[in-house]
Amino acid sequence: MGRLAPVWSKVSPITVTHGRGARVWDTNGQAWLDMTAGIAVTSTGHAHPKVAEAIARQAERFIHAQVNIYTHDLLQPLADALDAITPDGIDTFFFSNSGAEATEAAVKLARQATKRPNVIVFQGSFHGRTAQAMAMTTSRTGYRAGYMPLPAGVFVSLFPGFPRSSRVGDEVSVDEALDYLDYLLASQTAPAETAAVVIEPVLGEGGYIPAPAAFLTGVVERARAHGIVFVADEVQTGFGRTGRMFAVEHANVTPDILVMAKGIASGFPFSGIGASWELMERWPVGSHGGTYGGNPMGVAAALATIQVIQEEGLVDNAARRGAQLQASMERIAEKFECVSRVRGLGLMVGVELRDDAGRPDADLVGRVLAEMQASHRVLAMSAGTFGNIIRWMPPLVVSEAEIDEAAAAFEASLAHVLAQR
Repeated sequence: MGRLAPVWSKVSPITVTHGRGARVWDTNGQAWLDMTAGIAVTSTGHAHPKVAEAIARQAERFIHAQVNIYTHDLLQPLADALDAITPDGIDTFFFSNSGAEATEAAVKLARQATKRPNVIVFQGSFHGRTAQAMAMTTSRTGYRAGYMPLPAGVFVSLFPGFPRSSRVGDEVSVDEALDYLDYLLASQTAPAETAAVVIEPVLGEGGYIPAPAAFLTGVVERARAHGIVFVADEVQTGFGRTGRMFAVEHANVTPDILVMAKGIASGFPFSGIGASWELMERWPVGSHGGTYGGNPMGVAAALATIQVIQEEGLVDNAARRGAQLQASMERIAEKFECVSRVRGLGLMVGVELRDDAGRPDADLVGRVLAEMQASHRVLAMSAGTFGNIIRWMPPLVVSEAEIDEAAAAFEASLAHVLAQR
């Protein structure tokens, strides 16, 4: 028996030694095409030289400069860099370590600023695995089972495009979702008791479902009308992933609080939230913090990541390669009836598989993913409440040839698995 906790679920059996760009190498020296990017984290690819150099250089200066004790000299440059790329009105930043921690920081800020207790989230959401974030997560029972009771004051509204049931075509419309939000505010959480509405602009674990612009606009209108803080959870969608620097840009809406993690530092554990100075100054001094928040190595990695994204045109590359990937998946869908839907934004592409009766086919997804590994050394992951969605989230540096390679591996694996049934 090993000494590593068995609680981690595993996508593949391989042990890796190093990575470059969109590929990783195992202990046998074999290269694998990584279409997971560490769950949409390694935005600039594995071990980008500029990011690695920035981390190494900073490690020689300071590994841990605790932000309550002294302000290290990279904090303000990162705040300035984020101010330049985040939506207008987001100009003040707080740093932490993980997406869940940043989500909790956003909720704490909203509650302190409004003096209200409740939070609205949306069906299909994933906001993290800490207690408050679990209470806000509704994409799958497995993330919450066995941990009740969870923090109270969380209310769940409908997300357009998310399935009401396992039946094909049974999705929530924009009008229904907005009507239900109005109903929720009238029936369960009064506006005067609602601190924040928190949404992923593209559902992540829920199945890579983009929120329509009309829906996001409607949510923002309702939040503004009632003095509710609008929080965009861009943990997975931020830093170019959707073909824009931040996904809210597709809908031309501005959040009151922007939650950032994953791609912000190319894999170094780092996260943050951004808001206006006017909102941030309503957060009582000392009421939130963290030992490792603003870690200088993480800040160095984030600064280098932003520089690489801008210098190498990775936002545009995500848009182009994402369009290529979606077109390839749609072409494959025309050949196989089991591919019921292709959707996404940029390099967040979901492919939904169903059986002959139109039911979600998680077994087929698992078999296809395994065949892609066994015969093609291509790594991908599943998503969705019913586990029947293959999600594609390669590093933003992925090439045209690598997208073609991944699509060919998927098509061949799907054909092989179906032939064996």
